[in-house]
Amino acid sequence: MKIKKNIVLLGMMGSGKSTIGSLIAKKLDVVLIDIDKKIEKMQNQKINQIFLQKGEAYFRELEFNVTIQSLNDNSKIISIGGGAFMNKELRKIIKQKSSTFWLHWNADTLIKRIKNNDKRPVIKDMSHADIKKLISERNKIYNFSEYKIICENLKKGEIVDKILQKCKKNEIVC
Repeated sequence: MKIKKNIVLLGMMGSGKSTIGSLIAKKLDVVLIDIDKKIEKMQNQKINQIFLQKGEAYFRELEFNVTIQSLNDNSKIISIGGGAFMNKELRKIIKQKSSTFWLHWNADTLIKRIKNNDKRPVIKDMSHADIKKLISERNKIYNFSEYKIICENLKKGEIVDKILQKCKKNEIVC
């Protein structure tokens, strides 16, 4: 199968963008670009260390630049960080150069996945209610994606199949 343009996976932290992206890339025999992993490799630091030492603004600028650079190639699967799509300018460019897929989960499912994970600096000191509010705010923006994949109660393979079906139907892959 050939991809006609990039496929960008977006959604909250813990939504499975990296995992699902890897599975899709394997099925289509293309490269997965995981923006967070690419940043960690470039900086030789984990995301939470970057946040701690240089701050969120520094990270967001890096994220913007790395994402733009990654979008210049075509026929890739790109997994963006949970906050990347919040940037209006970046969102516009992503949507111009890619097909966007939002991996949507219920807030409680996401909170269970991310709450006690110290690799998630954005939610580090947040209460359950604050995380739920963040998810709600981000969901309003994620809703601007081209495709919404409701992942609740689906296995990884089923999520991949849903995405690939939409890709075939809309001639993103042939």
